[in-house]
Amino acid sequence: MKTTTQKIVISSLFAALICVATMLIKIPSPLKGYINLGDGIVLLAAWILPLPYGLVASGLGSALADILSGYVAYAPATFVIKALMAVVAYSFYKLFTKKAKSTVSRVFSGTLAEIVMILGYFLFEGIMYGFAPSLVNIPANAVQGVAGIVIGVVLIKFFEKQNIIKLLK
Repeated sequence: MKTTTQKIVISSLFAALICVATMLIKIPSPLKGYINLGDGIVLLAAWILPLPYGLVASGLGSALADILSGYVAYAPATFVIKALMAVVAYSFYKLFTKKAKSTVSRVFSGTLAEIVMILGYFLFEGIMYGFAPSLVNIPANAVQGVAGIVIGVVLIKFFEKQNIIKLLK
C-alpha cells in the first residue's frame, strides 16, 4: 500500500464517504434510529484498507454522521459498532478468501459484520430503552444490513473492474 500519509488521506476520504452515504438517505426506524446506506461503504473500506485504517474510517465516518444528524447519543456506540464491523469484515474476508471465491468471502464476511451491527445496536438500545422495546429495530437493522452487503459487493466489483483498488494499494 501507500505511505502512511497516503493511507491516512485515503482513510479520511473513506470516512467522509461513509458519513455522506449515511446521511444521504435516512429512513427513521421505530426507536429513534434510522436506516441508511453507510454500511455499504463501511464494508468497502474494510475490504480495501489495511485493518487499523478501515476500522478508524468506519467508526469515525459513521459516528460523525450521527453527530451531524442530531443523533449525538448514538455516536459513541456507533463508533464502536462500525469499527467492530470493519474488523469482522476484514478478518473474515482475509480468512475465507483463501478457501472460497472472492465474492462468496465478501458476502460471508459482510453478513457476519452486519450481524455485529444488529447485535450491537440491540444491546445499545436495550440499555437505553429496554430490551423488549429494542427488539422492534432488529428488522430495520437487518434491512440496512442486507442493503449494506449488496452495496458493498456491487461497489467492490466496480472498483475491481475499474482498477481503483490497484490505485489505492
